[in-house]
Amino acid sequence: MNTLHFLQHYWWALVSLLGAILVFLLFVQGLQSLLLKTAGDKASKDLVVKYAGHKWEITFTTLVTFGGAAFASFPLFYSTSFGGAYWLWMAILFLFVIQAVSFEYRDAAGNLLGTRTYEIFLFLNGALGSFLLGVAVATLFSGGSFIMEKTAITDADSPAISYWTNGWHGLEGLLNPFNLLLGLVVYFAARTLALLFIISKAEQNQVPAFVEKCRKQLPVVAGIFVLLFVAFALWLCLRSGYRSIDGAMTEVPFVYWNTLWTRPWMLAILVFGVIYVLFGLIRQLLGKGERYNFYWVGTGVILAVWAVLMSAGFGGNAYFISNYDPEMSLTLANSSSSLFTLRVMAIVSIAIPFVIAYIAWAWRKLR
Repeated sequence: MNTLHFLQHYWWALVSLLGAILVFLLFVQGLQSLLLKTAGDKASKDLVVKYAGHKWEITFTTLVTFGGAAFASFPLFYSTSFGGAYWLWMAILFLFVIQAVSFEYRDAAGNLLGTRTYEIFLFLNGALGSFLLGVAVATLFSGGSFIMEKTAITDADSPAISYWTNGWHGLEGLLNPFNLLLGLVVYFAARTLALLFIISKAEQNQVPAFVEKCRKQLPVVAGIFVLLFVAFALWLCLRSGYRSIDGAMTEVPFVYWNTLWTRPWMLAILVFGVIYVLFGLIRQLLGKGERYNFYWVGTGVILAVWAVLMSAGFGGNAYFISNYDPEMSLTLANSSSSLFTLRVMAIVSIAIPFVIAYIAWAWRKLR
């Protein structure tokens, strides 16, 4: 097997896994989305802030790691998406900045804006932050309005390889129904996990009325999440996409379904993810295993999202389509780092299990 080809796919799988873990960790944003209505009294709000405040650093660190891994392994994607669709990514970054500030100053003595203002900031990060991240991820399938010219790097006056063709710089993604659908899927996934997290802590919880309110909300929120995910999965499988065939970008019907179907291991990851999600939710609705259903559903979310993200780039698929000119679309082959860089990074990736072990240790300690 070609070493460069293998490493490109190896790193796309790892970047996709980081994205999947990030979607799971967005349950912190789901917790914050409970602040304005579900958590109606001070005791409930203090509880939400306590739980979210001990976990948000892990979510933010995973987001930064996802961006860093994308930059190191697929720099052309990083410069095109993060550098071209910058208004969308700046909106996401701004929401995470006000989150950090809000946790610091919400209950600070003499804060000028008042506790309520910081709670609104946390709610905005919880609701809009998760939604916009879903919209940004959806552009892997729907594409963006960019031009890529590698020879431009030799132009001293304008050495940018890629640039956006409109002044919206990513915000036009909010007009695409497919992107909006995935944004809603991610938001309701985060909120479902947040409700399950609160319920899993029922034995330690000093606000039983709040836990009961979360139990009542869960069937509705989880039902919406499942229906939206099914709609997204069907739409994805029915979509056409572009694939590099004999050096040319060719539109292929049902390209993502074909990618999954011809790779049984990837399809199995998706199926097991769906089974885990449904298993955890059914157990919860039956009143069984409340302490562990959060982890069942969370594991399912990671597996399902991992398979979906991998399908964007495997098989020669254009994982970031240029809606201006499909021939300029990004694939793993034309957007990755050099063989030397990917090889060195692969050696460094041996440390990943130790990083995961540290995250697990920090997770327990931050409780």
